Amino acid sequence: MSEGRERIAALFREALEAENRNDFETAKRKLDEILHESLHVEPELYFEACFRLVDIFLQEDNYRGALKCALRAIVRAPSEDHYRLGLKRLGDILTIIKKEDKLSELAENMEPALKLVEGDEELYRFVQALIRLARGEKVSEKFALPELNEAFESLTG
Repeated sequence: MSEGRERIAALFREALEAENRNDFETAKRKLDEILHESLHVEPELYFEACFRLVDIFLQEDNYRGALKCALRAIVRAPSEDHYRLGLKRLGDILTIIKKEDKLSELAENMEPALKLVEGDEELYRFVQALIRLARGEKVSEKFALPELNEAFESLTG
C-alpha cells in the first residue's frame, strides 16, 4: 500500500472512531482531509469519503449539506458504476429527507448545489426540479437515467 493510501486509511479509521463517539466535528475534519488528499489520486476513496460525510450530515439534520456532498461525489464519480451507485444513494438520501418532512429545506440557498452539477446537464435538470418541488411547485419531470427517475418518484409518489 502506498504511503498516501496508508494515510487515507488511517484518516478513515480516525473519522469512523470519532463518528462512533458522536464527535462529528472531528469526523468531518478527518473526512475533509481525506477529500483533500484523495481528490486527484484516489477517486474511489474521494467518493466514499463524500458519502461518509453525507451520513454525518444526515445525523446532524443538515439535509442541504448532505445533498451537496452527495452531488459532489456523483459529479466526480470515478466510473459509470460509481456514478449510478451515487444516484441510487442520492435516492436513499432524498427518501430520508422526505420521511423527516424536511424537503422544504432544499428550497433555499441551493445555488452551490447547482454550481456543482452545472457540467452534467441531466443532473442539473434534476437538481432544478428538486428545488422547484421543495418550493411546493408541482413538478413532473422525466430523466434519461432510471436512477434519477426512481429518486424523483420517491419524492413525488
